[in-house]
Amino acid sequence: MTRPLEGRLALITGASRGIGWAVARAYAAAGADLILLARTTGALEELDDAIQADGGKPSTLVPLDLTDGDGIDRLGAAIFDRWGKLDILVSNAGVLGTISPLGHIKLKDWDSLMAVNVTANFRLIRSLDVLLRASDAGRAIFVTSGAADKGDAYWGGYGTSKAALNAMVRAYAAETETTNLRVNLLSPGPVATQMRAKAFPGEDRNTLPQPADIAPLFVELACKEETRHGQIVRYSRS
Repeated sequence: MTRPLEGRLALITGASRGIGWAVARAYAAAGADLILLARTTGALEELDDAIQADGGKPSTLVPLDLTDGDGIDRLGAAIFDRWGKLDILVSNAGVLGTISPLGHIKLKDWDSLMAVNVTANFRLIRSLDVLLRASDAGRAIFVTSGAADKGDAYWGGYGTSKAALNAMVRAYAAETETTNLRVNLLSPGPVATQMRAKAFPGEDRNTLPQPADIAPLFVELACKEETRHGQIVRYSRS
């Protein structure tokens, strides 16, 4: 079996379900050493049990709310102390927010949406950049959405947060152009996740790609041989 991520250290946020769960399983199968981050310890333990049941190595579990910026800083320091580098960052965690007219979104809901989808990603970059640069082939993958470009009615909150993410990650890619680090955005499109079900409750989930269908693209972008940089990589079923 090919193990293209053998010996590589990967941090995955939002790992407890959906795309993050599937990416963790795929990375483990590809040989990576995993740092799995989510808010709930129980879900992380279930994921680690599943990985080990498949023959994978035990993971490092980090129960952390990404709105805890100081906690992200402590995580960066802990990774530095233990490993001195980080090979792969998959910044997958995100929230949908309120699907409603912009003028109806409550301030606390807007602030929460931006805290998770934008500010937390800034804090990850701020804390982990030095670790990713210390790798011989650092890879940073940020999960975005087509909503960033569409400007659809009632999607102003979520779309704005993802548009801001895109701008920030592209700037980060420009700043790391001459390094060994490769930074990209990944747009998975419609996927059968809990977030998708919340946004489109009447949709037939059986018609959508499953999270496991998307995971190989994350493996591809994490490989040492990957040369794409500063791009929005879109999943296609074809």
